[in-house]
Amino acid sequence: MNIQRIAAFSQGSAGGNPAGVVLLEESADERDMARIAAEVGYSETAFAVPQDDTGKTWRVRYFSPESEVPFCGHATIALGAALGQHGGPGTFALTLNNASISVETRETPDGMLATLQSPPTRSQALSEEERKEALSLFGLEEEDLDPRLAPARIHGGADHIVLPLKDRARLAAMTYDLDQGRAVMRRHGLVTIMLVFIDADQAFVARNAFASGGVLEDPATGAAAAAFAGYLRDTGWPHGGSFTIRQGEDMGSPSLIKVELTETKGAPVRVSGGTREIG
Repeated sequence: MNIQRIAAFSQGSAGGNPAGVVLLEESADERDMARIAAEVGYSETAFAVPQDDTGKTWRVRYFSPESEVPFCGHATIALGAALGQHGGPGTFALTLNNASISVETRETPDGMLATLQSPPTRSQALSEEERKEALSLFGLEEEDLDPRLAPARIHGGADHIVLPLKDRARLAAMTYDLDQGRAVMRRHGLVTIMLVFIDADQAFVARNAFASGGVLEDPATGAAAAAFAGYLRDTGWPHGGSFTIRQGEDMGSPSLIKVELTETKGAPVRVSGGTREIG
């Protein structure tokens, strides 16, 4: 298999979240995809199989080093770049395990820019157990939370918990035990736990723990960004139709995620980012 390595949500020649991308001619065995994802070692690798002769319709599956995930934003952005390089910029229809989405690509002076349309979004309040275990995992207390936005369980193709923090330094100090985090996330059916700092109404800084996939932290998490957008919309947050998330700064891989959304609750959102080839 030809494995491409592409960083998504990069800023020029730096930053971004690395993903593996494999364009297949026919479906591969699930065990082979899992093995290859583990060998690549990135937080996710996307495997795509063409569904017709147009090159515009693909069946996609995502694997982390330890598990298959239903949707991965940064790997979709990376996949979009690979498809744009393979068949030229355009819009590609993607069929996932549980949803149908699309990704658009266009060339820029800094490389390929990709925009995904997410699955539908939804959100709900945390249960008492979810809230307690999520806070405990990171050594957080109730007083660390930002009262402007409540912790929640959020979804935009995959399930996440978001914990809004009122102090940027507390976000920078994020630490947790990987094995404990894996147990918590798998017990509650989570892909990541997102810690976020509100820099402004339309600007956020985030860190995403991804222990469920065997990865301590993601430098950029498009799926969580989509889910977070849906949550902001559900709460009536003054998002103005778009916002940005800076991620990866505290781990030396600065990434920029741009999100566009309508006021229609539950509707898909658009998540955009730059890309760069690795090595």
